[in-house]
Amino acid sequence: MHFSSIAHIIGVLLVVTGSSMSLPIACSLYYQENDLYPLLYSALITLGAGLPTSWIFRKNNDLNIKDGFFIAVTGWVFVSAFSAIPFMLHGAIPSFTDAFFEMISGYTTTGATILTDIEAVPHGLLFWRSQTHLLGGMGFLTLAIIFLPHGMGGLRLFRAESSPGQVITKEKFKPRNRDTMVRLWWIYIGLNTIQIILLCLGGMPLFDSLCTAFGTVSTSGYSPRNASIGAYNSAYFDWVITLFMFLGGLSFFLIYQVLRGDSKALQTNTELRWYIGFLLFFCGAATLILWAKGTYTNPIDALRYGTFQVMSLLTTTGFATADYELWPQSAQMLLYVVCFIGACAGSTTSGIKVVHYVIISKYMYASIRKIFFQPMAVISIRLNGRTLDDDIISLALCYFIINIFMILIGGFVMTLTDNMDYTTAMSSIIASLMNIGPGFGAIGPTENFAFISDIGKWFLSWNMLVGRLEMFSALVLFFPSFWKK
Repeated sequence: MHFSSIAHIIGVLLVVTGSSMSLPIACSLYYQENDLYPLLYSALITLGAGLPTSWIFRKNNDLNIKDGFFIAVTGWVFVSAFSAIPFMLHGAIPSFTDAFFEMISGYTTTGATILTDIEAVPHGLLFWRSQTHLLGGMGFLTLAIIFLPHGMGGLRLFRAESSPGQVITKEKFKPRNRDTMVRLWWIYIGLNTIQIILLCLGGMPLFDSLCTAFGTVSTSGYSPRNASIGAYNSAYFDWVITLFMFLGGLSFFLIYQVLRGDSKALQTNTELRWYIGFLLFFCGAATLILWAKGTYTNPIDALRYGTFQVMSLLTTTGFATADYELWPQSAQMLLYVVCFIGACAGSTTSGIKVVHYVIISKYMYASIRKIFFQPMAVISIRLNGRTLDDDIISLALCYFIINIFMILIGGFVMTLTDNMDYTTAMSSIIASLMNIGPGFGAIGPTENFAFISDIGKWFLSWNMLVGRLEMFSALVLFFPSFWKK
């Protein structure tokens, strides 16, 4: 591996991290609270580590795929560790384990928190906490690629951080990687800006609008309020956030095609039809259950709360407008199933992704049809009008199976390390691995992760990173063959 180039990129990531602390510093100056110096010192420490590293190791070696995988894992760890410094210096989160957990939860767009009183934290630190969503939502390495010299293997970094679903759908923008990243970020920032304006027009304070938008388009879930979005008790806010959670769950390549006037992309995209179909089914089922069981006597309220929560969990956002653990068991089971889905490949969401369910469902149908009805037939599996290779089908099956095994093994580990009930243990892994945030049991929508042991928090942090890097990029480092020449 090219360790000098790896060190250079890690340095670039730290420079980007330290520079991005300027906005929370400005926020702290505006509100005149006691988090100014912790943020200022943290920015200087991070830049002090990043600038010399990026300068000393500035040799422009091309990166291979091993380098990309290694950077994808270690880069997120270094960035999260340095981002935790402001909370530790201030004392809002004095423990490094807790501060690291909070930051990697933010960058991986998980939204799981250890804070018991969010509103007691100064505005500058809260802004920094939500800004990790903005930076991590599109993928931190995609931002770094913009600042790298041409020829430094940006494609390797992008592949290492991309989901297997993007390999399946073969999505790409432009031949030049930097142009691709710039277009991605323009779309991403544009969606954030539009949502901020709509929330402000509805009467939400600007600070809350910024933090909420950062957590919505990135499908992350940090809110500046203890009661999450339920604190505002506004149907207007709920529907605006629901809309942008939906948009955050779309493939950004598809959004780019639509913005260019390619309406045919909407008609031929198989994953989009299934995504909308999943949402219509689960939102409709949740609405009917909540209304029929008398949880909400007004069908409009049942539609509002049911749709919001289904959208929040399916897109792995994790916002809440109600304590869904007080809902009927059938509604809770519906939400539990939703946690296993995820949205579209190429979006800001995590989870298993709709495209894998499309392929697996078509594979099952083709297999049953071939075994029982047409044993001599050659049945192809198509996606977006193209026939899929057997390797692609194997990739989808493998990805799904590994996710299930990770959940089962992880749930067992959590029961051993923290002696928690199996509902909370399984839910904590699902919430971390799928980057959802809140779950069920002791980590429900009105609870947090503060009670979990340090060992448990490090294990969940690892699962957040594995889930954000879509499994393979993180797990491949444990193969002995990876370290061979």
